[in-house]
Amino acid sequence: MARPSSRDRGREREREESEFSDKLVHINRVAKVVKGGKRFGFAALVVVGDLKGRVGFGHGKAREVPEAIRKATEAARRNLVRVPLRDARTLHHDSEGRHGSGKVVLRSAPAGTGIIAGGAMRAVFEMLGVHDVVAKSLGSTNPYNVVRATFDALKEQENPRSVAARRNKKVSEIVARRRDGSGTEVGAEA
Repeated sequence: MARPSSRDRGREREREESEFSDKLVHINRVAKVVKGGKRFGFAALVVVGDLKGRVGFGHGKAREVPEAIRKATEAARRNLVRVPLRDARTLHHDSEGRHGSGKVVLRSAPAGTGIIAGGAMRAVFEMLGVHDVVAKSLGSTNPYNVVRATFDALKEQENPRSVAARRNKKVSEIVARRRDGSGTEVGAEA
């Protein structure tokens, strides 16, 4: 079997990179005081996703901003998680997540709601490909804690098929009867 040439590997890497989009959530400048003055460094927090249910976050530090962003993006690509989405637009169920003093509450929403969430959480949902969600951040406003708490809440997400398989039941027995906008039950037998 022939090995791919360097040109083919480059194209493959480009295709993989183009598959994901990234968003800079936060950049922090830190100063180290040395004999000649101050030496600045930068820390970046980046969220990466494929807009189809895979998302990850990364943290990178360097002396220059672009290098810190590059390191954070690479770290985010290594830490991707898959999140099941309902109708490829919202979450299957409500969930809560914690990290340190940061706490977040995520709720699924009907079509047309949009992303109702603050800065750091909004970036995660946009990169995940969620179109309708209501989220609230409680406690810490530190973007690192908020992003980690959001990922903690997203890890709790399960699709009805996996829950039904675990409980040896049918999906129809697991899925609660959801209400549409008019107040009538969807999926209810008339």
